Amino acid sequence: MVQTPTLRQLEYLVAIADLGGFHRAARACGVSQPGLSAQIRQLEALLDLRLLERDRRRVLLTPAGTEVVRRARAVLAEARGLVETAIALQRPLSGTLRLGVIPTVAPYLLPRALPRVRRRHPELRLRLREAQTGDLVAALERGELDVLLLALEAPLGDLATRALFRDPFHVALPAGHRLARRRRLRERDLAGEPVLLLDDGHCLRAQALAVCREAGADEQSDFRATSLGTLIEMVCGGAGVTLLPELSLRSEARRAGLAVVPFAKPEPHRTIGLAWRPSSGRAAEFALLAASIGSD
Repeated sequence: MVQTPTLRQLEYLVAIADLGGFHRAARACGVSQPGLSAQIRQLEALLDLRLLERDRRRVLLTPAGTEVVRRARAVLAEARGLVETAIALQRPLSGTLRLGVIPTVAPYLLPRALPRVRRRHPELRLRLREAQTGDLVAALERGELDVLLLALEAPLGDLATRALFRDPFHVALPAGHRLARRRRLRERDLAGEPVLLLDDGHCLRAQALAVCREAGADEQSDFRATSLGTLIEMVCGGAGVTLLPELSLRSEARRAGLAVVPFAKPEPHRTIGLAWRPSSGRAAEFALLAASIGSD
């Protein structure tokens, strides 16, 4: 029978890769440094590979170590998925659930949705992380998060997804703008307009930029915001126009000096939904979560 690495050995190796040293990895894993080092030596002997370069200042992965770490992450994710499946089969949506949310969704949807989720699933303890899409996807793949709430048009790789609702875009303009009195706008109406967008890393930026390019509008490239609130303030000051998701209008469209006009149908939109690792085995649980979040 082929001897295989233990999950503990793989966990220690990944911790060294993530933290850059034996001391920090041992502390994070709750073991002594000699004990962790012994497990890594056993792993290298078992695989007959040198996985790490060591000197007094740092620890680096060898090419073989880089590949083994990549495979180790997948094995550990599958093992966590097995445990998560067992828990879900016993008591769906109970215990701790780590939810990652993008900044253009979190402040607008969570205050309305979370009370409903807690009423329907009182044994569920949500741990929330707000970050940009790329960071959330990476954290999910590392097993640091369980499920994401974000726009499904973003690059999500092989993640499993479930759509919750469409979130149409609206045009935000200075109140005195020539288009501010229109009942509805078409994308071509924005041709030549200076459009303010979020900074790189926000998936809403990519979606809005696609609309602008289709319309022939020009991005105001000397300014990029980190939040929708900043965009609105710049629009009110006459710096340009921007696109707002409908989800944000209750909070962001009440500013003095701002006009918000919807697009004519079929309006450009984003799709808000959940994404998770297919290996987690929790699709049924996340369907329950989706029903609670998206039932406004």
